Amino acid sequence: MQSQLEGPWLRDYKDNSFFLLDCLLHHREKHVSALTVIDRDHISLILQECRDCPHMGQMSEDMTKQRVASTAWWPKWEQDLSKYINTFGRCQKSKRKHAKKYGLHQHIEELKHPRETLSMNWVTGPVPGGRENFNCYLIIVDRFGKSLRFPPCHKEDTAMDTALLFWNNIISTWEVPKIIIGDKDPKFPSEV
Repeated sequence: MQSQLEGPWLRDYKDNSFFLLDCLLHHREKHVSALTVIDRDHISLILQECRDCPHMGQMSEDMTKQRVASTAWWPKWEQDLSKYINTFGRCQKSKRKHAKKYGLHQHIEELKHPRETLSMNWVTGPVPGGRENFNCYLIIVDRFGKSLRFPPCHKEDTAMDTALLFWNNIISTWEVPKIIIGDKDPKFPSEV
């Protein structure tokens, strides 16, 4: 019988992942065991029951994975589950878009005075570490006169750290700008 096995079947057979219980073949993975299924009709039924059960509502992919893993096993079941979820019409239609829609570009006023419009961005790379072990620069450019400042900082700095850096290096020597242009760094939406 072992000579007829191939792929995941052979690997799991050698790992003693299969066992008989009530004359049915089960598959054991870590502390979870599940019935082994090979019939495609049964696999489709299991996917449908674990994903689209009407009295439970439609669950997330992770929850569905847990249900399938505790119910049944077959080679490449995770790939079959992902394919089922991604091709099922109701899932795709009801999937919410979480990202904000892109807006129109905003026109920046014509520059009239120095330091009223600043742009800022982070640059990483070979940075002299110094005693504080800096690993990036905050590049701040005055768009009117093209003067620039680049105080050293850390990649791990929070929005509050960046605000203090900006205050100590820019506002204390220049003035409060009307406009600050920056990229959508992840540290800002999560903390400000």
